[in-house]
Amino acid sequence: MTATQSADVKAQRLSSADYADNFSDIHPPLTPHEALVEADRCYFCYDAPCMTACPTSIDIPMFIRKIQAGNPVGAAKTIFDQNILGGMCARVCPTETLCEEVCVREVAEGKPVKIGLLQRYATDTFMEREQPHPFTRAAATGKKIAVVGAGPAGLSCAHRLASLGHDVTIYEAREKAGGLNEYGIAAYKTTNDFAQDEVGFILEVGGIAIETGKALGRDITLDQLPQDFDAVFLGLGLPGVNALGLEGESAAGVIDAVDFIGVLRQAEDLSLLEVGRRIVVIGGGMTAIDAAVQSKLLGAEEVTIAYRRGQEHMNASLYEQELAQTHGVVIRHWLAPRSLHVTDGAVSAITLEKTALDAAGKLSGTGELVTLEADQVFKAIGQTPDSGPLAGSVELDKGRIRVSDDRRTSHPKIWAGGDCVAGGEDLTVVSVEDGKIAAQSIHKALMA
Repeated sequence: MTATQSADVKAQRLSSADYADNFSDIHPPLTPHEALVEADRCYFCYDAPCMTACPTSIDIPMFIRKIQAGNPVGAAKTIFDQNILGGMCARVCPTETLCEEVCVREVAEGKPVKIGLLQRYATDTFMEREQPHPFTRAAATGKKIAVVGAGPAGLSCAHRLASLGHDVTIYEAREKAGGLNEYGIAAYKTTNDFAQDEVGFILEVGGIAIETGKALGRDITLDQLPQDFDAVFLGLGLPGVNALGLEGESAAGVIDAVDFIGVLRQAEDLSLLEVGRRIVVIGGGMTAIDAAVQSKLLGAEEVTIAYRRGQEHMNASLYEQELAQTHGVVIRHWLAPRSLHVTDGAVSAITLEKTALDAAGKLSGTGELVTLEADQVFKAIGQTPDSGPLAGSVELDKGRIRVSDDRRTSHPKIWAGGDCVAGGEDLTVVSVEDGKIAAQSIHKALMA
């Protein structure tokens, strides 16, 4: 949507200083002194619940103890041993619902050890210094593996396979590697092009080649890849976005929230991005929060998140909900979209119906309608798989890839992980673990 289509959608709503301040790092890194003080708070628990809660099983007490001992480089090695994307996960993981939620200090005092910030301190220290890569590549095996998708699952899988001595080629549909780490996370969570720095760090192990602009189904196929490679890993993510299913959805100003976030992440000058004065975001997950907060940071005056169920049902954590509210975003629950109002080809308002749960727990409309003026409506109601390129190659479950516990598909030479698999969770750290598990399974199969 351009400014000529609506007087209330425009760029340069703020000063240059405001943009720089608004999109600065939301969690400034700990200083060495702060890291030592925070590390001292850890009890170094035996059978630590924080370690159990970490999807990648990082030895959290061990890396914190190394920080306490003045050895952040050693701490980083402990982290990378289980999670090569530990730097990004330190920035984007919902630690408040994972490791920090079960921290003994959280349970006893309501003030957990700041595990995420300590993890960032360690990994940043390692990456900012002239250090040998923490992994030494094993002797070449002569085996070749194709990885489709350079997101967290694909990068994790490729790194582990390369460490084990295999040659890996990653095919990525976009211009840059990184997946959602590069295109789908709020800009204030990962600043200074960290996603690309991390990709470069991963490639330092050797044995990994990335070919960008190569899409499955267009440039490569699942008929050919298993013939050209000894094994294939699919880390495709979820490329589609659910539709509202309303008339007028193609009007200017009705925007996929994921696309909006991606455009913002790639923008060289935030002041040139156009944003409406009044924004309505439909959804209740992290994408909805990221789109809403960043709209506000770009200069939108009124931003409302409308979610069809209650606060307790939102996929976004309480921390993320509070983050939105502290930035001036209004969250309205029990509202479902019913119609879009379009004026001169552009959205001008959205009508929503109040909802409720009936005696059987089924969501239904109450018949009471609410209309909100909107210059832009962002759709953040979930992403969808693209099963077209997969048809006939692997078994699917509702469009997603069915895998075993070791992330093997129904095809003997194809593994998969991340958001594209049935039962997958929309978390970077879970995708990293999927890639690691698949890599170990691939290595075992190839070396048998």
